[in-house]
Amino acid sequence: MASSASPAAHTLKPGVAPLRAGQGTSFLLRRLHSLSGVVPIGAFLVEHFISNAEAFKGPIAYGKQVEFLNSLPGVFLLELFFIWLPILYHGFYGIYIWYRGETNVAEYPWAGNWLYTSQRWTGIIAFIYIIQHTYSLRFTGIRLATDPGASFAKVQAQFHNPWMIAFYAVGIIAASWHFSYGLWLFCAKWGITTGVKARRRFGYVCLALALALVSIGAISMIGFLSVPPQPLNTSSGTENIVMR
Repeated sequence: MASSASPAAHTLKPGVAPLRAGQGTSFLLRRLHSLSGVVPIGAFLVEHFISNAEAFKGPIAYGKQVEFLNSLPGVFLLELFFIWLPILYHGFYGIYIWYRGETNVAEYPWAGNWLYTSQRWTGIIAFIYIIQHTYSLRFTGIRLATDPGASFAKVQAQFHNPWMIAFYAVGIIAASWHFSYGLWLFCAKWGITTGVKARRRFGYVCLALALALVSIGAISMIGFLSVPPQPLNTSSGTENIVMR
């Protein structure tokens, strides 16, 4: 007697993997995880990309931007509650979700499963990139909060290593994709985009956003790479900056 295939093989439909809301505490944690990825982390990411693009204008413009950001009232509390704590929560809970997740890419090679997988891996890469980027610029060498004039040279010094150039490029791509597709998921989970057509159209918007962020990140890197090596000193002024 011939055996029949599993019913699941015929009832599952191609498309985006189901958006699981969870139950009880899990529901709340997942909602907070989704919300934190867009507000405030997403807003910070866009602002950070735009601010870093000042590097394309040269060391003076970049140093002034760093000085401006560090002069904002209550900057420590703003960074603590609207950047670092949300990033830590989003990152570690994201790792927890990734550890417990099942992608089924090999068994069901659908676009939804591949997007799910890319979202998880780009999240891990972006989280590692943020940790390294923050540690090296905030907790080693010259303090940029008190010496913003040295900010351009400090970032530029990391690009002396070709591996760091590649690391930055991969980190920028991963963060851009993770946020953009995360925004698409957020709108789907929160009922902002309903229906296949609305989600497909918004998907094109999010793809354009990802490409725009990657382009802005590339412009920033070109700015650091195209300027002659700057002297790394503790002077907060711009008198030692070497112009193009």
